[in-house]
Amino acid sequence: MKVISTIIGMGLIFLTGCVTLDNTMGKESNVIVEEKILSLSERKMTKGVLVDSGLEQKIGQMLMIGFFGTSAKQGSQICHDIQHYNLGGVILFDFNPIDRNKAKNIENKDQLAQLTKELQACSPKGDLLIAVDQEGGRVQRLKEKYGFYGNFPKAADVVKRGEKYAHKTYAHMGKELHSVGINFDLAPVVDLSINPKNVVINKLGRSYGKDPNKVVEYASIFMSEMHSNHVLTSVKHFPGHGSSVGDTHKGFVDVTNDWQEKELEPYKVLIGRGTIDTIMVAHVFNKNLDEKYPASLSFKTITKKLRNEMGYSGVVITDDLQMNAIDTKYGLSETLHLAINAGDDILLFGNQLNPSDVLTANELVSEIMNLIDKGAIDRATIEKAYTRIKRLKNKF
Repeated sequence: MKVISTIIGMGLIFLTGCVTLDNTMGKESNVIVEEKILSLSERKMTKGVLVDSGLEQKIGQMLMIGFFGTSAKQGSQICHDIQHYNLGGVILFDFNPIDRNKAKNIENKDQLAQLTKELQACSPKGDLLIAVDQEGGRVQRLKEKYGFYGNFPKAADVVKRGEKYAHKTYAHMGKELHSVGINFDLAPVVDLSINPKNVVINKLGRSYGKDPNKVVEYASIFMSEMHSNHVLTSVKHFPGHGSSVGDTHKGFVDVTNDWQEKELEPYKVLIGRGTIDTIMVAHVFNKNLDEKYPASLSFKTITKKLRNEMGYSGVVITDDLQMNAIDTKYGLSETLHLAINAGDDILLFGNQLNPSDVLTANELVSEIMNLIDKGAIDRATIEKAYTRIKRLKNKF
């Protein structure tokens, strides 16, 4: 990693200059970053090169990474990465894609509670986001076979039984998550169930329905009960996955001809209510919003549409950037470049979908630092994301 520097008198001053970004950045390309004198605490020596460790740690906050292991003791790789890079979060899975006979992260209640305790002990400020996908139905990581309740119903079934049942169900779910140290649930789904051929939302019953108002009310119950149990949430999958036919886990998905404007309604209402913690953005391609990039890598979709037009000022998290919709089309450097410049705050790398492609914190932070050094990413963009993430964590 290179750092631009100059000697003035006897002091060593690090400069971050103004950069010109590609035209996906719109107004962001005109941002000028003022010169900043880094304190000694923000400098460190790596292989003989002075590095801006303050910047590295802000980048670290933008990363949510999956790892292999059912413990995180001091000296373990994941603990080192959390400490060294100030990782913002981790995502936990039960299924191990490398060895089906071993758990990836979740074995039982006591083990999971100990793991999350160890993970937080590794975090410099004890504010690590520890996430799982826990919606109910087919999507729940805390399964009965591990000693958890494990029988939370899918969204479509919750709606059939009414709001009172929804409150009771999600209160139970939130309490169980909190009891084992999970503080971030990557749910609820606010996609509209408008395409009966949809295999990833409709056929799995993950949506609360096709009526935006009903979706909003049940998603609000979900979030309220999670918040009552000190669990953050993420509404997903912006700008709408309910109209799709394909699955972004498997490859490129174009919703241009099926997507409907009303798919934005749940987001508009919830943004207006101020109840959203984070929004997860999908990898769907939609020419109605961007003729070149999928939503998760699109400045037009995230910054222009979601932030500027719809007024959202909170944290945006990507869906897993190792899904085939992204991984087979874009290299790592281009993915990081586009995602950060698009306006994503938390970049999710689950290390779950392709066992032969496990990414480390070092690889990710180093590549982002290289992109900043080359002028492809503006430091001001990192600062904005870091500020939003800090604000999110203050909700704990």
